Amino acid sequence: MIQLTDKAVGKVREILDQQEPKPNGLRIAVVGGGCSGFSYSMAFENTPNMLDKTYNYDGLKVFVDQASLLYLDGVEVDYVETLEGAGFKFNNPHVKSTCGCGSSFSV
Repeated sequence: MIQLTDKAVGKVREILDQQEPKPNGLRIAVVGGGCSGFSYSMAFENTPNMLDKTYNYDGLKVFVDQASLLYLDGVEVDYVETLEGAGFKFNNPHVKSTCGCGSSFSV
């Protein structure tokens, strides 16, 4: 199961509320590519696909496809703000290595 921190949910809602028309939820996926083999993807979406798992975080719908579930089980998504910048951070206990830029991983 994927977890979103309260801070991540709040930031997604903030961005979601600025969209016109307002999407119904957020898709989180793992896609091939990047220096280490896989990378994370987040995008707003209106309807889940037939085989998607839908999570509900205090009214925020998050859609995850079955293939991505294999890589996202136990992952925590947080929103962090540091001196170096701000963004969503994926804490994945299954990752064996990441690239230097931190945006791709291998399992």
